[in-house]
Amino acid sequence: MAKRTVSPRECSLASALGVVGEKWAMLAVREVCYGVHRFDGIVHHTGAPRDVLAARLRTLVDAGVLRKVRYSERPPRDEYHLTEAGAELAPALLALMDWGRRWAPGAPEARPPLAHICGAPLQPVVSCDACGDPVEMRTLVLPGSLGSPESSAAAN
Repeated sequence: MAKRTVSPRECSLASALGVVGEKWAMLAVREVCYGVHRFDGIVHHTGAPRDVLAARLRTLVDAGVLRKVRYSERPPRDEYHLTEAGAELAPALLALMDWGRRWAPGAPEARPPLAHICGAPLQPVVSCDACGDPVEMRTLVLPGSLGSPESSAAAN
């Protein structure tokens, strides 16, 4: 009997998860987004084991999500700040927070929702650059696939 060869779908999601797809990595990014820049503060607010957090922070720095900024020479101490790549994680982070608030079993009672700078409650939405419509699974088409979004959705 011939063995079936399985080749995973090539996708940038897999690459992204290789960098930020671990609990402590995303929680560290959350804290830096909230303005917590020092290691001890990130440990305190995430509850991460110190050795695990140190490894995740190294990965995030190496991947260009965070950068180290020296704040003390004696002893040498660094803070963590978002890079442009790290700042661009904000929509994904907000979407996951919103999803967790609504769907994750045992999620803690949510604080008041985040607000936009205009003062309105924030509801993260992914929208199409061309038409501005919100993106939903039923409106997506895989690149290179034939047919309209409706026929693709009907086939699934």
